[in-house]
Amino acid sequence: MEKSELLKKVGKKVQKLRNEKGMKQVDLAAKIQGDIDTTNISRIESGRTNPTIYTLYRIAIALEVSLTDLIQIEQD
Repeated sequence: MEKSELLKKVGKKVQKLRNEKGMKQVDLAAKIQGDIDTTNISRIESGRTNPTIYTLYRIAIALEVSLTDLIQIEQD
């Protein structure tokens, strides 16, 4: 799997979980510990950036899911 494809899949998973929680990007950004804004959330969800494992961990905590749930993706 190409890096760009992996980033897009992880981003879509973040977006899916956020939507399932009824959260907007601004809600997620506000709930994440540390300095992150909606622009960063948007980049992650669209696969335009490579988030650190620590950022993904903070997103998982904010979404109340495990890190494994956040990065578990279907392989085609």
